[in-house]
Formats: sequence, C-alpha cells, structure tokens
Amino acid sequence: MHAPSRRAITSRSEFHEAVRSAIGQAADTGAAEIWLCDPSFADWPLGERQVIGHFTRWAAARRRLVLLAASFDEVARRHGRWSAWRRPWAHIVECRTNTELEPAQFPSLCLVPGVMSVQRFDPVSDRGLASHEPADAIACREALEAVSQRSVEDFPVTTLGL
Repeated sequence: MHAPSRRAITSRSEFHEAVRSAIGQAADTGAAEIWLCDPSFADWPLGERQVIGHFTRWAAARRRLVLLAASFDEVARRHGRWSAWRRPWAHIVECRTNTELEPAQFPSLCLVPGVMSVQRFDPVSDRGLASHEPADAIACREALEAVSQRSVEDFPVTTLGL
C-alpha cells in the first residue's frame, strides 16, 4: 500500500514535517526548482540541520530556489544556519519581496513542481494540505505567480557598507 497523495495538516509540527518532506523529496528526485512563499518565514524550519542537509543534497547545477516574502527580517534573525548555507549557493537562490501585498494576503506554501506541494491555509491554526496531486500544485503555482508578478529582488547575500 502506498502513502496517500493528499494529507491534511493540522498542527505546526505537521506543517514543519511536510516542509521537511517536500525539500527532502526535492533532493531525492533532483527537482529543478523549489518555491517557498510566506509573509516572513518566522515559524518555518529553514534553519534546522536536517533541512540544510536536504538543501545541500538538492543544490546542484541548473537548480533554482525562490523565496517570496513580505519581509526577510525574520529570516535574517531566526534562520542563521540557512543564511550561511545560502552564501555559497547565491547563484541559485532568489529572494524576492512584494510590498504591494499586506502580509496577511501572502500565501504560505512550499512547491516542488512535479513532486509535492505544501499549503498552509491558516498560519494561526497551522491548518493546511500536503499533496502530490497535480491540481494542488497548479493552485500553488497560480498563488505564487500572483505574488511574484509584482515582486522585486531583495535580501542581498552581503550588505555593502562604507
């Protein structure tokens, strides 16, 4: 018997496990890209050793990681391990902000096209959906496109100073 192709998410720990699984599956399958979207990524497991390990296995030639956020302040503050991992991989990591949307209007999701999608519908209760279904991936892609269309590059790897 195989794992269900859709699974409800009902807690923060289930959301974290779904994100870990999606990034791990991206590494296992050699997925070309990963898209992450959240107003701040404050409560994501980005800085965990396991997640960094998945990103490291995944990162290779012709890969692309895109993060969309209202602000990257919390990433810099809470995910130092991820920020350090990003430095040597800056050529494949794109961080973008959309300042036209209010943070509450941002979707909270992880998309590994052709592999898995994780959607968090309510960040307060952490209700969401982890799915391998193409229809769910299409919904994620549409939400990402709506945010990314008016986004700009942000969160430079290094800050230039005088």
